[in-house]
Amino acid sequence: MVDQPKSIIVESGGQAQPELKRVIGPGLLLLFVVGDIIGTGVYALTGTVAGKVGGALWLPFLIAFLVAFLTAFSYLELVGKYPRAAGAALYTHRAFKIQFLTFMVAFAVMSSGITSAASAAQAFGNTYLRKLMGDSLTIPTVWIAIGFILLLAAVNFRGVAESLWANVVLTMIELSGLLIVIVIGFYAITQGQGEPSRLLEIDTANQTPFIAVASATALAFFAMVGFEDSVNMAEECREPVRIFPKAMLIGMGVAATIYVLVALTSSLLLPANELSAAKSDALLRVVSAGAPDFPLWVFALIGLLAVINSALINMLMASRLVYGMANERIIPRAFGTVHPFRRTPWVSILFTSLIAVGLVASVDITLLGGTTSLLLLLVFTVVNVAVLVLRKDPVAHKHFRAPTIVPVIGAVTCAFLASPLSGRPAREYGIAAILLAIGVVLWGVNQLLFRSRVSDD
Repeated sequence: MVDQPKSIIVESGGQAQPELKRVIGPGLLLLFVVGDIIGTGVYALTGTVAGKVGGALWLPFLIAFLVAFLTAFSYLELVGKYPRAAGAALYTHRAFKIQFLTFMVAFAVMSSGITSAASAAQAFGNTYLRKLMGDSLTIPTVWIAIGFILLLAAVNFRGVAESLWANVVLTMIELSGLLIVIVIGFYAITQGQGEPSRLLEIDTANQTPFIAVASATALAFFAMVGFEDSVNMAEECREPVRIFPKAMLIGMGVAATIYVLVALTSSLLLPANELSAAKSDALLRVVSAGAPDFPLWVFALIGLLAVINSALINMLMASRLVYGMANERIIPRAFGTVHPFRRTPWVSILFTSLIAVGLVASVDITLLGGTTSLLLLLVFTVVNVAVLVLRKDPVAHKHFRAPTIVPVIGAVTCAFLASPLSGRPAREYGIAAILLAIGVVLWGVNQLLFRSRVSDD
């Protein structure tokens, strides 16, 4: 498949719309996957995960990767069969043909992207920017976070090519930051620092080892999500059926390896209680412990750019998902409106950005991270079931096919990590319930508008 000419159009809102521009090749897609996974999760939540599990910090990150890897196979089969924007919502719609379920899955995925971007905005304003600027920064965090979201909206509107090239630069920078942590840790260990016995310590003060690991994994899963965002960019990829499997699996492997090495380094250099107390400053403390003379402002700048990249990609995903659902006629067609010159879905960009602005002012970053992983685990459970249902819907072209046992195990593990059995705090379910309740209200409004249009006709 070659890059499509600008004259090709699609229908949305009853008017001719230009097709999304196909600018993503295998290299850009690989960096998109890596950049989306490596970001806010590891830079902002490492300390919180350590507080849940103890010194065995590496274990929940490894388990989270294995669970995500299982679900990635389901996504690869489905994006190969249906290489279009909308991702999980599209697959749910084709598998079950229940519009309410499709809408709620779409709303859950959109909410997860926006909550993830909102957590990045808070980390931007409350941690790394303040570490970089010190006492000279007197602007309240909430206003910094809101300005941050609006800037992302402007970049998103400017165009996907510009957004993705910004992702390339920022991904390389955030990778360098994690490599700094790993190198500093390796150097410190060779100099006699570090306590290897901490790597097997599991916090059993108020819980069993199983619950400690499970609850930490449920939160660490937030650090491994992101691979699923890439399927929402399918209509802007060249030859998506061919390039997706290799880009996604390599990208996830790279991210998981780096995460486990960073977790090992962190536990070797600092005890879990110090990492937990540091919260979103945990990696800054690790760098300071391993190399006291290292200029912390450099790492603070890298962390700042890392959360920018994570937020940018999540807002890209959320807006493209809304665009895709408009084209599937699950939500009003107006959300599929494409700007005639920028060729970006400007209405969906505006809509998702306004929701993000509301979230950054009202929810704590730790709860945002946990709620993000909860929503996505619920969606992943549905996707793993959908891939099995859609086996009865063959397509004419060749595509990736996952072994049947993989989505079965994926569905079971995702459902467990989303359940109260994993030790999730009740407040995460409360936030998720509020968000999904808003979705139910929007569904009802959409149905009333649809019936009104039918009666008028």
